[in-house]
Amino acid sequence: MADFAQFVFAGLTTGAIYALAALGFSVIYNASGVINFAQGDFLMLGGMVAATLVGAQVPLSAAVLLAVIVGVAAGLLLYLLAIRPARNANILSLIIITIGASLFIQGAVQLVLGKNQRTLPAFSGDDALSWFGAYVLPQSLWVWGVSIVLMIGCACFFKLTLTGKAMLAVAANRLASQAVGISTSRMLLLSFGIAAALSTVAGAVAAPITTTVYDLGLMLGMKGFVAATLGGLGSGVGAIVGGLLVGLLEAFMAGYVSSAYKDAVPFVLIIVILLVMPQGIFGKRSTERV
Repeated sequence: MADFAQFVFAGLTTGAIYALAALGFSVIYNASGVINFAQGDFLMLGGMVAATLVGAQVPLSAAVLLAVIVGVAAGLLLYLLAIRPARNANILSLIIITIGASLFIQGAVQLVLGKNQRTLPAFSGDDALSWFGAYVLPQSLWVWGVSIVLMIGCACFFKLTLTGKAMLAVAANRLASQAVGISTSRMLLLSFGIAAALSTVAGAVAAPITTTVYDLGLMLGMKGFVAATLGGLGSGVGAIVGGLLVGLLEAFMAGYVSSAYKDAVPFVLIIVILLVMPQGIFGKRSTERV
């Protein structure tokens, strides 16, 4: 029973990180129809920038804040310099652009910050807590808490604010939104900023547990995409559920079978999803974009 609880806690921790990455995928997909494969690199940026700044004697809280600012700036620049100039291109071309942006971000981080692994100190110590016979690091509580706050914040933003509702209107019908005075370009820019913020915060909070390196974003991005697809691409609730499921399945695979096969779980999942239920758990069975 203790082993099972340990695997559950480990799965929920990594699953919360995947859920935030998946939520970023869903935010951008809803607004623009683009699948942003640079999403995982914002996770990497959060951890790398924060760890580098802490190593330069910047206080931890200021380092995390500056890392989030850098990540959001990178997300906005991705839209302004790459996506907006090619807005009339087909979806496949836009996806290829995001893959190119991912490679560019990795190269820039490798050049500026180096290619060595970096670690960030735990936010509130390393003394593990004992729950149900299992041990939980205090940093895992930070991951869960921050993830819950961000998820609730996103839900409130889209349901309770005019800007959030305007973004949903753009996602539903771009031409009609323009007709009533909504700036679709501004909404798309905002969607890239929000998605980058979600992933950058997740990367900074997770860095004390996972460590970070310049090419970490590729794997995290793929797992976030699998989580978003599993839950139903474009569904916020689906992104959260999908992220937690991927994290739990990985933890059980590592614990009960072998850690060597842990990273294979998302790739097997994506094949099963595409074959069995391509719309995902909470996705719509048919979608029409105008």
